[in-house]
Amino acid sequence: MKIEHLHELCETIAAIKNRTEVQLLLKDLLSPKELESVVERLQIVKMLHQRIPQREISAQLGVSIAKITRGSKALKRSSGGFSRYVWQRKRPSNPWR
Repeated sequence: MKIEHLHELCETIAAIKNRTEVQLLLKDLLSPKELESVVERLQIVKMLHQRIPQREISAQLGVSIAKITRGSKALKRSSGGFSRYVWQRKRPSNPWR
């Protein structure tokens, strides 16, 4: 992947002002399965960050322990984006809530 293409994607998403427009873009960019995987990964990471046991996450989301373990590994090697996501979601001033 070329870094300038990643930057362009990030700038495009960052320029969007509301949840509906982001959702429309993501639905156009990603296949339904890809979008489902991204949404699922964020939920897994959020629940892991809350220290919810993997078996409970598996039961609540209907996903395998292996998928949760992959999410846990991604969280451990994160460059900080996951932590920022979880922190942002806790802030009451989030304009998309």
